[in-house]
Amino acid sequence: MSTGRRSSASASVSAIRPHVAAVEVDENIASIIEVLQDQLAFAREGKLRSVAVVSVSADGGAVGTQWSCKPADITSLIGKLTVLTHDLMAGRQ
Repeated sequence: MSTGRRSSASASVSAIRPHVAAVEVDENIASIIEVLQDQLAFAREGKLRSVAVVSVSADGGAVGTQWSCKPADITSLIGKLTVLTHDLMAGRQ
C-alpha cells in the first residue's frame, strides 16, 4: 500500500544555481556601486542618522527620491532632495 509520499532517502534534490549575466564594465556603474557601498559601511558602523537618495533612470526619463531618517530630519531632507532633483532635471536638458 502506497501512501503517496516519497521517503527522504529517495527524493531527488536539485540545487538552484544563480545565473550571472555578463555585464560590460562601466565607470558610471562602478561609481554608483562604490558610493552605495560606502554608505552601507557607514550605516553598519552606526555613523549615519539619515540618508537621502535621488535616482535617475538610465534613459533619464524617470527621477525617484527615497529617504530614511529620524523624524526631525524629514523636512530638511525633502527640501534637499527637491533641490537636487531640480538640478538633475535641468542638467539632462
